[in-house]
Amino acid sequence: METDLSHKAERNELLPMLAGCLLAALLVKIPLLAGFDPDEETFYAKHIGIILFAGLSLYLYLARKNKRWLLGAVVLSLFALSALYINLLPPAKGSDTVVLAYIHLPLMLWSLYGLVFIGFDLKDPARRIGYIRYNGDLAILTALILIAGALLSGLTIGLFSAIDIQIEDLYMENVALVGLVAAPIVATYIIRSYPSLTNKIAPVIAAIFSPLVLFTLLIFLVAIVATGKDPYSDREFLLVFNLMLLGVMAIIIFTVTGMSHRKRQRFSEWVLFLLSIVTLAIDLIALSAILYRLGEYGFTPNRTAVLGANLLILVNLIFMMIDLWNVLFKGKEIRRVELTLARYLPIYALWTLLVTFLFPLLFGWR
Repeated sequence: METDLSHKAERNELLPMLAGCLLAALLVKIPLLAGFDPDEETFYAKHIGIILFAGLSLYLYLARKNKRWLLGAVVLSLFALSALYINLLPPAKGSDTVVLAYIHLPLMLWSLYGLVFIGFDLKDPARRIGYIRYNGDLAILTALILIAGALLSGLTIGLFSAIDIQIEDLYMENVALVGLVAAPIVATYIIRSYPSLTNKIAPVIAAIFSPLVLFTLLIFLVAIVATGKDPYSDREFLLVFNLMLLGVMAIIIFTVTGMSHRKRQRFSEWVLFLLSIVTLAIDLIALSAILYRLGEYGFTPNRTAVLGANLLILVNLIFMMIDLWNVLFKGKEIRRVELTLARYLPIYALWTLLVTFLFPLLFGWR
């Protein structure tokens, strides 16, 4: 059973956390320090993944007792090469493959950070499950920190405005911006320092929302039929469809990763099983719409990327649905679903590599 860190261990985590925050702050302040407009250079679109995951990786690496310097050097080199690559790409305007590289590079770096998180132990799927569970806790805790930060920012700016001192620009550039990139690092520090408190957050929230999501999706599918709306001719609707698919997948994943630590709950298992079926139906609709558009308009980088992502999710959902069937009707443990998720993670990582580095070459930078 996980317990909170001792005061000494907590202090040992503090300096690495501050180092990670400092690195992220320095990286996010590069435009100001170098004197160029980040919007014109699309600086944050290019580097947001590098800024966040470099800071997080540094924190975890320094906090680790047994540091493997060679692997640390490799990770540093990969971050540096990623920064070099993304800055050598042609302008994003008019190039779908470059935009896709901007989108998928953070996902690839998320995978790299995952390797740091699991200590480069590729053989133990339990570590990958821990990484998935950590991401759920991280998302929720970071959101709470950002909400608290937004309230504090509003209060601070309001107080100074009351005495006719306008600090909005100064505050946003020097405090809010740094706070945004430091929030996930601080959240990770809290998760590592107080695991008995934080590791229950995401599963509880996911368990609450999964029945609501199931009900909403069923109503949504009925509404699609009733209104005659379809993703075949409406590109924006197809995009919303795919974003919804990703969100539902996240709900399923975070619910599953929290169930193995609790007593068996048949209701939650049934909800997950039905949710996987409905999500599979949504994915098949989205997939058919993509194939229709490919037949009508041909292959483009965006359509190919969405097609690949939907196929990956489809296969993942099928495996999860089979595992959930075995859990419900054959008495298997829910951990089987976790292991399926853990084993599938490298496939997603390989896909992000493909889209980031090979798509620009395959499609001639268009």
